[in-house]
Amino acid sequence: MRLGDAAPAFKAQTTKGPIDFYDFKKDTWAILFSHPEDFTPVCTTELGACARLGPEWKRRNCKVIGLSCNFLDSHEEWIKDINETQQCSLDFPIIADPDRTVATLYDMLDYQDSTNVDKMGMPFTVRSVFFIDPLNIIRAMITYPASTGRNFDEILRVLDSLQLTEKKKVCTPANWLPGGEVIIPPFVSDEEAAKKFPGYKTIKPYLRTTQV
Repeated sequence: MRLGDAAPAFKAQTTKGPIDFYDFKKDTWAILFSHPEDFTPVCTTELGACARLGPEWKRRNCKVIGLSCNFLDSHEEWIKDINETQQCSLDFPIIADPDRTVATLYDMLDYQDSTNVDKMGMPFTVRSVFFIDPLNIIRAMITYPASTGRNFDEILRVLDSLQLTEKKKVCTPANWLPGGEVIIPPFVSDEEAAKKFPGYKTIKPYLRTTQV
């Protein structure tokens, strides 16, 4: 899959009951993320971090949904551990994908780590993250190996950038954080920039910054 592709539709069993993915997200943003396996240490910290950001996802009109290749009863038992050890209340759905249907659809499976497999030798997933907009278009993707836990502050930052640049038609620079200066795209003329972004700064003809 590539940026700009339609996110594949699917139906699945989750910890919140059966879902149709498009019906689940409707006209919101969504973050679909996979984790290699239930009852593992890195995944436990990740799901806890994601759960603690619940108010932030809601404020951004974004639904999050997890996935692993384990069965539903495993997910349900593991959530108890997550809530206990990570001081959270996990309330987003986790997809049960033991047959790898959704993982294959989104190309999430791990083909480079020989230790990231189940007892039958079937690969688990890598740590995939898909940012999907209200029109069901994939707007960003991040992939981490099983050994590296994700930075959910960065995932939130990417979502903020996607929403801001969509709304304001600007770009965000390296290490940008909400409230920081943004970049005026090169295709915007100086005349248009003066109307849209009064008081903008010109550092080089191709590098103009402003606040929004």
